[in-house]
Amino acid sequence: YLKRLESDPPETLDGVTGAYARLLKHLLRRPVVMFLGSIFVLVGIFMAFGRFNAGVEFFTETEEKYGQVAVRAQGNLSVDEVRSIVQEVERRVIATPGVVSTYSASGAGGTQGGGARPPEKDQVGTLLVELDDPVNLSKRTREVFKDINENTKDIPGVIVNANAFEGGPPIGKPIQIQLSSFNYDKLVAEARKLHHSLATKFEGLRDITDTTPLPGIEWELEVDRSLAAQMGANIIEVGRAVQLVTNGVKVGEYRPDDADEEVDIRVRYPDSERGMMALDELRVNTLNGSAPTSSFVSRQAKPKVDKIERVDGGEYIMVRADVQEGVLADSKVKEISQWLAAADIDPDVRVEFRGANEEQENSKAFLTVAGALALFLMFVLLVTQFNSFYQAALILSAVIMSTAGVMLGLMLTQQTFSVILTGVGVVALAGIVVNNNIVLIDTYNHVRHTDSELTPAEAVVRACAQRLRPVFLTTVTTVLGLLPIATGVSVDFVGRDVVAGGVIASFFVPLASAVVYGLVFSTILTLVVTPVLLVMPQRALYLFKLYIYGPLSQWWQNRQRLSEHSSN
Repeated sequence: YLKRLESDPPETLDGVTGAYARLLKHLLRRPVVMFLGSIFVLVGIFMAFGRFNAGVEFFTETEEKYGQVAVRAQGNLSVDEVRSIVQEVERRVIATPGVVSTYSASGAGGTQGGGARPPEKDQVGTLLVELDDPVNLSKRTREVFKDINENTKDIPGVIVNANAFEGGPPIGKPIQIQLSSFNYDKLVAEARKLHHSLATKFEGLRDITDTTPLPGIEWELEVDRSLAAQMGANIIEVGRAVQLVTNGVKVGEYRPDDADEEVDIRVRYPDSERGMMALDELRVNTLNGSAPTSSFVSRQAKPKVDKIERVDGGEYIMVRADVQEGVLADSKVKEISQWLAAADIDPDVRVEFRGANEEQENSKAFLTVAGALALFLMFVLLVTQFNSFYQAALILSAVIMSTAGVMLGLMLTQQTFSVILTGVGVVALAGIVVNNNIVLIDTYNHVRHTDSELTPAEAVVRACAQRLRPVFLTTVTTVLGLLPIATGVSVDFVGRDVVAGGVIASFFVPLASAVVYGLVFSTILTLVVTPVLLVMPQRALYLFKLYIYGPLSQWWQNRQRLSEHSSN
């Protein structure tokens, strides 16, 4: 059979190869029509994807066994009150089906790390949650965390937010809006207005927070220095007296036998003498004896001062929001951007998107540059190998076909476009799909060189028939190898286990899907479009001579004859 491919006309063969050769011979009779048809198909796929795509996401939602539950509450809560709140949340979390164990800690910084999100200002406790293996669960792990949010949402005065650890780059909440300004009052007002708008005007958002100062009171003691000097009071003594009511005066240090660090020794008044009214009853020693501090010190209540954050010299406030299960953050970012463009935002306040949106745009730019550079380097190598700009460009046309195949597959299956994983898959396809074109074009050049009597169309049919089997084998082996991962199935040959929807497989589904969709589609088009484009130059030259050069040449000859006839 292989010997017949080298000598006999491929159209006379039986089986798939003969049928393909006969189809190809028929298509090569109208290469221009086929070329325009392929252009129409590719443009149609790109336009349809722009309208009917399922959306864009920065990374992808992976199955995660571990997650974090953040407990938030406002108020001057004691240690016992905080512990009681965290214990109540833990009781409800552990009762949620699918939760195996929890580890709780009071305070804003407990159980941080390992994909956990940074604490909010009003966070009073954190729970590290471990779920059962995804194989044993009857639902996705993301739905278990959704159930935790539902079971804990009715605790009075407490806000609970449960999230799985991020499987990709740590970005925190997917929607992060930064407001910056040199006018602090306007900045706080716009931040609170934006917070309210996100909570009331947009559906699909949850756990909306901001970094505006929390409500609170600070007591400020103002010393009248002139009166203090008249009474002979020392300001340092006043400060020490106040410390006896608050944190205590440090008098020394010691290190216990079971500790590695030293512990402060502080002296304070008894609990019964440390109330707010004790500040008005303080007395200090002066040159004239003991005197009440109320004679020259006044106590005033002022708003509590929070930490100050600046960027480029101006203060900024972050407004963050999470999205509900099944809602794409990219779609909400676009919706919020359109609203901000028409909203009445103070011109002194600058609004920017940070977090996932910023990382997504940076990743798009990087992958675009990386893809363009890879194509340029491949083009240079192909030109030096084939000594033809046209054939080098023809080989790289497979990249456009593979990209269209990825978009067609995502559109038909309604999968989201992952900027990181799907983007990497598209770039990786550039180095895979060109192999088929290289094989076909190199064989075509070899056939033309060894048998110069063949026309370009005959040489194309013979070359494609000879390389049909290698092209199919390359595509089929690659697709079958990636198909389990693309469908979310993880095969463990060592442990002899097959897991559907596991943690590992869910991570690579977008990448494997992109390679499968692009490779299948580009292979089909390569076997049809590449042969057509190989005979296009000769066909275009023939049509040019027939319909343009021939009539123009005839017109010019007729004009010359008329000119000679008129001169005679």
